[in-house]
Amino acid sequence: MSFLGASVDIMHQLLCLHVFLCCFGTAVAFCPSQCTCVFHGRTDGPGTRSVLCNDPDMSDIPVNVPVDTIKLRVEKTAVRRIPTEAFYYLVELRYLWITYNSVTSVDTGSFYNLKVLHELRLDGNMISVFPWESLKEMPRLRTLDLHNNRLTNVPIEAIPHLLNITYLDLSSNKLTTLPSDLMDIWPPFNGVPTTSNASQKVVLGLQDNPWFCNCKISKLIEMSKMADTPVVLMDLFLTCAAPENLSGVLFQRAELENCVKPSVMTSATKITSALGSNVLLRCDATGAPTPVLYWAKSDGSPVNNTIQESPGEGIKWSIMSLHGIEFKDAGDYSCKAKNDAGTAKATISLSVAGTIITTAPPIRFGGGTRPTPDTTLTSPSDISNTPFIMTTVLPRFSTVSAVQKPPNSASGSDLQKGSLKLIKNQQGSNGKKLAADEKSRKSDASQSINNLQIIEETADSAVLLWTAGGLLNDAPLTVVYSPYGEQDDTKRTVETKAGRGKVLLDGLSPGMRYSVCLVAKGSSAGKDPCIDFYTEDSGQNQLFLIVSGIACALALPLIALLVYKIIALYCKGQNSALDEQELEKESYVKFETITMKQRTLNPNPTELWARRPTNESERLLLCSRSSIDSQMTYKSDSSRSEYLC
Repeated sequence: MSFLGASVDIMHQLLCLHVFLCCFGTAVAFCPSQCTCVFHGRTDGPGTRSVLCNDPDMSDIPVNVPVDTIKLRVEKTAVRRIPTEAFYYLVELRYLWITYNSVTSVDTGSFYNLKVLHELRLDGNMISVFPWESLKEMPRLRTLDLHNNRLTNVPIEAIPHLLNITYLDLSSNKLTTLPSDLMDIWPPFNGVPTTSNASQKVVLGLQDNPWFCNCKISKLIEMSKMADTPVVLMDLFLTCAAPENLSGVLFQRAELENCVKPSVMTSATKITSALGSNVLLRCDATGAPTPVLYWAKSDGSPVNNTIQESPGEGIKWSIMSLHGIEFKDAGDYSCKAKNDAGTAKATISLSVAGTIITTAPPIRFGGGTRPTPDTTLTSPSDISNTPFIMTTVLPRFSTVSAVQKPPNSASGSDLQKGSLKLIKNQQGSNGKKLAADEKSRKSDASQSINNLQIIEETADSAVLLWTAGGLLNDAPLTVVYSPYGEQDDTKRTVETKAGRGKVLLDGLSPGMRYSVCLVAKGSSAGKDPCIDFYTEDSGQNQLFLIVSGIACALALPLIALLVYKIIALYCKGQNSALDEQELEKESYVKFETITMKQRTLNPNPTELWARRPTNESERLLLCSRSSIDSQMTYKSDSSRSEYLC
């Protein structure tokens, strides 16, 4: 029996050894043929497995990598693409190196299910577009190495996925700029106070990129100049590649022009308004580049009904309107300005002044009760000991009137009747007076603005004039204007004072009809003075300029030609006068010396005419088509020679 038991033990040990050898052989065969699998055993616990694939002929990511692999390296292969879910089954993978291959394409789902991956290196490839949204599949990723690729930009959508990255290498790419918001996720721009001995450091590799130094990377340039910051640059000597005036200049010495952080100013810091009223909150911002304005409430609730405009370069203003405010609208409203150079914020605190309605105990009449809504009455026995209080509820304020203790001679029933009558009369008189005052106030407010007119209309602006008759000079007015027939969401408002009498309406569209109203505080609905007007058509102005230009182009040569002709005629007249003088001398000399008969004391009329030195004789002499003999055919002063011009 002992021999049989020993034989059974030996056979059991041999069977276990066989199973172990079979499993070992299977595990060895499980390693990819083009890869090397190394198992690192430890005496104090389970070991780790790493796989190295560096066959130059490998063109695809291996799919039969052991599932317990901790580190996978694919280096110096012909792999060109990382397919979707290439590492889905490697749930224990912590280090993934795909370096110095020919990878040009990375799918969005390539790193799906890598929940414990700590380090991803893709350097030395030809990646031009990286799927930044794939980083959300790796929540524990801390190291991302993308240097020596062909990346041209980092989109703003990548910022939320880089919050947990502590080592980011983007060097030796083709980056010219970065989103200005990217610097906001790291100190000192994220608003989180830091200390000089902070243990958490962020390492950035940004060297060897053709940076375009402008306001978009002003925060990066500012960071490079800081001596003590939790963000560590691998290379401090970053240089600008453009623009031309900063080419080759170090970040630490670059001075950017026209980069100014926003500055925000609000119309007020605290506003108290009545319940149900309309409130306008305005803030103005300046900066370079021109900032963008955002409104936000302190509790995070959304803010609507906002408009903003930029009247000039580097200036932006925004107005937020609240219609019929309620108690829930009270709180702090922040106006935030943002541009490439930084951010700024200003806060307006809004308080709502409402009415707390007080209820009164019922009046006791011989064991019975009769409640009154807005008055406080006591029993006859109490009236003799305490004063009588009546509260009248108004829209914003409370009016408290006290009735003194009545004389002791009055009986309880008379006192009750007198008190009730007094209350009723006081309520009636106060109500009528308040109604009359309110009606008078609304009527005065609606009739105090007159002579409303528009002057100096242009294609994009107009000037509104008015006369404030019954309002004070500093009484607030609201100018509301919008395209004719449009909804309330397109209306624009301008706050001014009644005594100003003039306001500029800008931001208009050419060739449109607009409606403008003046709203005074306390005016009744529908009685605000309004007028309509039209803006000039920019197309007509352009046509007029074109026609005027063509007319000028055609008229200038004609005017020049006319001036030339006038000058030529003037010069010709001067030359003709000189020539006539010379001809006069020569002609008359010859005419005097050539004669056909002897002179007599009484010469005939022909001879007298020939010697007469007049302008008419000169013209006839010069215009003659024959010799001097033709002059002898002259018969009389009344006849005309046929040879004359």
